Amino acid sequence: MHTVAVGADIASAHFDAARLDAGGRYEHKRFSNDLAGSVAFLAWPAGFGGERPLARMEAAGAYSPPLAGFLFARGGPVAVANPARIAAFAKTELSRAKTDKADAKLVARFAREKQPPLWKPLPPALRALQSLLRRAEDLRGMLQTERNRLDAAEAARPIEAVTKALGAEMESVKARLRKRTDEDPDLRGRRDLLESIPGTGGAAAARLLAALHPHRGLASAKRAAAHAGLDVRIRDPGKRIGTRHLAKRGDPPLRKAPYMPALAAWRHNPAVKALCERLKAKGKNGKPVACAAMRKLLHLAFAILKSGKPFDPNYGLA
Repeated sequence: MHTVAVGADIASAHFDAARLDAGGRYEHKRFSNDLAGSVAFLAWPAGFGGERPLARMEAAGAYSPPLAGFLFARGGPVAVANPARIAAFAKTELSRAKTDKADAKLVARFAREKQPPLWKPLPPALRALQSLLRRAEDLRGMLQTERNRLDAAEAARPIEAVTKALGAEMESVKARLRKRTDEDPDLRGRRDLLESIPGTGGAAAARLLAALHPHRGLASAKRAAAHAGLDVRIRDPGKRIGTRHLAKRGDPPLRKAPYMPALAAWRHNPAVKALCERLKAKGKNGKPVACAAMRKLLHLAFAILKSGKPFDPNYGLA
């Protein structure tokens, strides 16, 4: 167990670090978020003597992996936190201060108290796949923005030129996604398993492939649904029957991935269709049924990847 911890709050240009020792004392320092800052940060805790502390940082999009990878490559114990867990921990402490320095101290306390699992970098093929998926998501958003402008624009030709260029770039990204997956035997095999599910192909299969990769450490289909934010939050205070709605915590792209395939599966996948029909018979319709279909599809994907066997149309009918 690490009795000394270092927490890091990371931004684009710099990161704040707080060292928490066994006596509850803090040391704070700010570093540039580049190679020179990473080198200085690595040497900073060593100056205090004693054990090599656990470095814990909050996941901050593209800002945290470079520092985490730098420390991992040099044998330093490092963990990367889900921001939701840090926020929940802050609530238990009734934290009020919200500054970079205060956040770094908070992360250090979280690291020492919770002893989080150590971080490992994503395999290169999976990292490349995720990068392409993020690019596809960005392009999809830009395309939708331009199409919305087109509806209200007086001069449509320039906007049409932009949408055409964005569409061409989207097709290029899709081709690179396919090529990148084809080049890795493990990813190719797992993608083919996912594409055996009716309606789950293309970008949806690629998102599921990235999100359900063994590196994620998701132990069950239930955990996978929670990771996507597709688990149901139930509120039944006292004797009153409260609300039930999606938690929507976790990975938004993964939550979106099963939507269109689930609508297709509602019509053509026997296991998903049977579930939807049972819910409709109970008076459910619309969004609740669609969400249930998405969870069912995610459960099917997890089971298929775990078993290594393609989709069986009779699976889940019992």
